[in-house]
Amino acid sequence: MLNVLSLLIGIATGVVAVFGLIPFLGWANWFVIPIAGIGLILGLISKRKEGQILNLVVIAIALVRLSLGGGLI
Repeated sequence: MLNVLSLLIGIATGVVAVFGLIPFLGWANWFVIPIAGIGLILGLISKRKEGQILNLVVIAIALVRLSLGGGLI
């Protein structure tokens, strides 16, 4: 059950992260990182790894986008 919830959070934040790839909308990634972190924690609690991997990929995409845009301090 926790893995399914983690996957749903990962999918939702992945959509927002793709939206944040558009120029001038990179600020959306600041919302993606903490929410995907919650999904990552839920994935760590569950026995399966799919939710963990998805949320790690979403966090990595958001961090790379923020660093390219100069939004990462």
